[in-house]
Amino acid sequence: MSEPRKSSRGVLPFAPVRLEPAYRKVAAALLERITRRELADGDRLPAELELARQFGVNRSTVREALRELESNGLVRRERGSKLMMVSRPAHQSIAGGVSRALALHDVTVRDVWEGLTILEPPIAEAAARRRVAADLAALEAVVGAAGAPAPQAAARQAAEFFQRLGDATHNRVLMLGHEPLLQLLAPSLEVMIDEVPQARSRIASAQRRILEALRTSDAAAARSWAEKHIRDFRRGFELAGIDLGRRVHVPG
Repeated sequence: MSEPRKSSRGVLPFAPVRLEPAYRKVAAALLERITRRELADGDRLPAELELARQFGVNRSTVREALRELESNGLVRRERGSKLMMVSRPAHQSIAGGVSRALALHDVTVRDVWEGLTILEPPIAEAAARRRVAADLAALEAVVGAAGAPAPQAAARQAAEFFQRLGDATHNRVLMLGHEPLLQLLAPSLEVMIDEVPQARSRIASAQRRILEALRTSDAAAARSWAEKHIRDFRRGFELAGIDLGRRVHVPG
């Protein structure tokens, strides 16, 4: 790698200064207020003309800044109102962006399986310790839908079970952290679930075992059954003759 060329007097030249569009600076200023909680969820922003006056920019600049924040789920406009209000981005939209980025980086079935192996057993263990009655009811409803005949529905059900398991931890980092992986799980399972006759019944059986461990607050059993459940996913791909190096495609 060649070193930067020095000037005739031996001093390294300066890199050009990067000029950002004004709307990006306005968006960054608003974002800083939001992330520091100076603008909380539900707070209304001043009108575009007032924001333009405060920032000393054109109204079109403010409008473009707000459009960028809106696309990221940080502000929204209520129906019938001209004012934007601060909002929190939905888990699904955050996770969807991460999942698409992972898919573009050629994530494979093996990557998804290894990620599940690392994340889901401790999540099941934490859920067994922290679940409340509403969590058990939500999981029971999901388990009741196990065995759907359509492969897409069956794969979605398997991913939703893990989502509700994450919710039962009541840990926002865990709930949001595993969501992108679960959005990759469903399309991974779709290609396998019809190729292995016992796949649906084994998934349903493992889910019932994990749910029972949560009912009895048996953290060790919840972790153990989650580990077995995820090992079964890999076994299913092997029985179906599907290469674990196969890339995962996320629906658009």
